[in-house]
Amino acid sequence: MPPVIIGSFEEFEQHNGQSLGMSEYFHITQEQINIFAKATHDHQWIHTDPERAKAEGAFGNTIAHGYLTLSIVPHLWEQIVDVRNLKMMINYGIESLRFANPVLVDSEVRLVANLKNVANLRGTVKAEVEVKLEIKDQKKPAFTGVLIFLYHFQ
Repeated sequence: MPPVIIGSFEEFEQHNGQSLGMSEYFHITQEQINIFAKATHDHQWIHTDPERAKAEGAFGNTIAHGYLTLSIVPHLWEQIVDVRNLKMMINYGIESLRFANPVLVDSEVRLVANLKNVANLRGTVKAEVEVKLEIKDQKKPAFTGVLIFLYHFQ
């Protein structure tokens, strides 16, 4: 599904309270988990030691860091919405973030987004987006939350 194209506050407003769509599935690999562990200095064995995770872990394999799954949002978000005519975009905040289900290595995930609210704050567009990171073949999502973006259009 092609991304929704938005080039102004008025175009954002047309989608207020509606689904924006979903991304393609994204494959989580052990290499990605290891690179993330190195970058964040979070080498907890449930993420980085497949043998120990299989033998001692609660999930039967290694799992992605919760923050790794959150960090792929920009990549997945740009598959859902193509914001044009932009000077700058700022990640403003996250509300109600809940990690509901671990993402096992070699899982596939996708982002589902709904525009909860959009407001024009004296020329800055504040978009509140309800998101859910779905795990392929799982009922419970990896996480849910509300992402808040500030868009400065030209």
